[in-house]
Amino acid sequence: MPKKLTLAVVQSHTRPDVEATLDALASIVRKAARSGAHLILFPEAYLGGYPRTCSFGSSVGARTDNGREQFLNYFHSAIDLGDTPSGGGDQWVDRKLEIRKGREYRGDGTRERLEAIARETRMFLVLGLVERAGGSLYCAAVYICPTYGCIGKRRKVMPTGIERLIWAQGSPSTLRAVTTTINGVDLTLASAICWENYMPLLRFSLYSQNVNLYLAPTADARDTWLPLMQTIALEGRCFVLSANQCVRQKSLPPWIRSQTSDSKHEASKDSAEFGKKSRRRSVVTKTEDNHEITWQSIDPLEPPSNLANGLDKTTSPLRFSQIPADDEGTEDVENAVSTQAPKSHVLALPASTDALQSGPSSDPASSALKDEDSDFVCRGGSCIVSPTGTVLAGPLWEAEDEILTATVDFEDCERGRLDLDVAGSYGRMDSFELKVDGLNLSPPP
Repeated sequence: MPKKLTLAVVQSHTRPDVEATLDALASIVRKAARSGAHLILFPEAYLGGYPRTCSFGSSVGARTDNGREQFLNYFHSAIDLGDTPSGGGDQWVDRKLEIRKGREYRGDGTRERLEAIARETRMFLVLGLVERAGGSLYCAAVYICPTYGCIGKRRKVMPTGIERLIWAQGSPSTLRAVTTTINGVDLTLASAICWENYMPLLRFSLYSQNVNLYLAPTADARDTWLPLMQTIALEGRCFVLSANQCVRQKSLPPWIRSQTSDSKHEASKDSAEFGKKSRRRSVVTKTEDNHEITWQSIDPLEPPSNLANGLDKTTSPLRFSQIPADDEGTEDVENAVSTQAPKSHVLALPASTDALQSGPSSDPASSALKDEDSDFVCRGGSCIVSPTGTVLAGPLWEAEDEILTATVDFEDCERGRLDLDVAGSYGRMDSFELKVDGLNLSPPP
């Protein structure tokens, strides 16, 4: 008898604060529930945010005060699920950790809010988030059952690149799969977060637990991500869900966007200062006979003077400046040629913003800023893949707040075991063995 469920992945982006993101999450889950979905996956760091493009003012051997302020903003945007830095495991799941006097629960209430959304919609939620515990942040995924609430949570064991600066390493013990029954279908599900999926032994630790639903919340929007998901589905003979955020520049938090603006300003300032200190400002041109002529350059930020007579400065795409001839010599220009120069020269320079505002042309700088604001910093790529590696939905590109769904038969996982079971009959367990500290690799009950 077929064992069918409708699975969903959402390609959404983090909102400006936790409350707004939770509101968006609730709206998306309700929409998915109305479409008949039973389980939905949200992207990596959906709650708390993925700080894309942010450097946190850090380089090898140095950190800046501004970078620490950025981390402070990020730390405050993370959520507190009431867990400990070591990870409470079953103690956290069963709510057996100590509660502060006068409080009804541990944490900031986000766990309780998520459980209420799952209960209201009768949807099973798998959610990527940034969790704070003690003084550290962890990239995590939480499993939320509509009947029992949070039945498991795992933390990313290997942050990638500069993620290691802001996220602590999670315990491998949290790789334990969880089980649930939805609409009469028994599921064993586990998650690998982003580039953990490139770790062969970590993947095998999940296959060993006989997962039939493999969840891959991610921040990777490369074209190479989809074939990886197909490989995992085929390799593990499981259904694979992968959800990524779709983010435009304008959707990044203000404290990240101000960093980008400040960096450009500082780069421009540093370049100008270098020009002032390194040598006399000048413009070098060449004649048809390949002779170099050096003219003194004016500060482009100063208003032009002595505009050429007879030219309409309001409509011309160029501005004209009368520049005095350089009488100081050209000793600092290599191989310079001494040339008799007139007393003044009229040079055509790019029009200033002020000059263009009253003319028919649009402001190119303003247009560039608007275009940049709308640029995608993450294009998405969310997908659903079958146990044979067939792409059932997606990949979804440059689409914000979209939901992908697929109705699947979980008996396809068992059909696939006819010829491949990498953690069983095909795995030569008599010759190869994997051990993971603190993790039981046997299938959960």
